[in-house]
Amino acid sequence: MNDKRKALGRGLESLLPGRNPVSGIAGARSTSGSQDVDITLIDPNPFQTRRRVNEDALNELAESIKASGVVQPVVLRPSPNGRYQLVAGERRWLASKKVGKATIPAVVRQISNEQALEITIIENLQREDLNPVEQAKAFERLSKEFGLTQEQIATRTGKDRASIANFIRLLKLPMGVQDTLETGALSFGHGKVLVGLVNSPQQLEKVTKEIVDKQLSVRQTEDLVARILNPEADDSKKAKPAKALDPNVRHAQQSLERTLGVKVEIQDSKGKGKIILKYGSLEDFDRIVEALAK
Repeated sequence: MNDKRKALGRGLESLLPGRNPVSGIAGARSTSGSQDVDITLIDPNPFQTRRRVNEDALNELAESIKASGVVQPVVLRPSPNGRYQLVAGERRWLASKKVGKATIPAVVRQISNEQALEITIIENLQREDLNPVEQAKAFERLSKEFGLTQEQIATRTGKDRASIANFIRLLKLPMGVQDTLETGALSFGHGKVLVGLVNSPQQLEKVTKEIVDKQLSVRQTEDLVARILNPEADDSKKAKPAKALDPNVRHAQQSLERTLGVKVEIQDSKGKGKIILKYGSLEDFDRIVEALAK
């Protein structure tokens, strides 16, 4: 768990300004470092990246809070009108309201918009609580609203830069496909492959339906999309059966695909051969060149 937290950029604790909690605000009562805040004075987090809440899990949390209270304080920032804005702990706040709690323990800090968004993203990432589209939109907001580069986003969230680029590219998919990703019917791996068909909307819709109906794996999806994008290669494979790939070569091929986010083919014969990188857009090409130039 500690290793995972270290991997997530600077962590939640380092994002919170190191000043004393805001005190003397109406509706708050200090209790050993945190404050009991009137739950009706708290407004939702405008930077919340999670759009779907698991009701079963929320009900379980509500029952736990009803029996044992809120163990970990939520994080708030003061609003100009004497109210508070939620920064972290949305599920604890919702569950507390569900069981009729009058107050909730909270840490109140002066936090900028950028910090609020960053804390929200990292809190959800630490719980693996965002679906691929939610992650993509969160990273896009950090880029567009706060001018962060993909490299800076990667450093702050603990993701590698190639993954950030792959997530953001999911937003090129039609809304129908994005909805399928949000429901979990498609995985991030599926979505990453489907981006290669964004210029063929009819094919994309057809392939998406086939993946869901036939429960295709990511590997099967890669093969299907490759046949659509390069039918000539598919015909040549039918004419000449493919030779079994050495397990070590296959592992290297899969590792490169994960790192570069594109289809990779390694042709090896007794230690000699070639590596073929297949890109579907100029963005893919630029990303590959950048990665290889490091």
